Amino acid sequence: DPIICKYEKRKGKPITILEGYNGADSDFKKLAKELKTTLSVGGTFKDGKIIIQGDYRDHIMTLLKEKGFTVKRVGG
Repeated sequence: DPIICKYEKRKGKPITILEGYNGADSDFKKLAKELKTTLSVGGTFKDGKIIIQGDYRDHIMTLLKEKGFTVKRVGG
């Protein structure tokens, strides 16, 4: 199953949401930390989803493809 990369606006601010990962939560948390440090942005891991502040879909998708994940872009 591909990781779904979504774009939303919450309270008027853009966020990028990653969901659909089937592995262990600890691995997804490590991925969240790595994405945040690479992009130098804030974010969180909540309810099996990575939430990154800002619209970084293109950057995130290229990073995940380099790691061997399949990524699907949804919305916007």
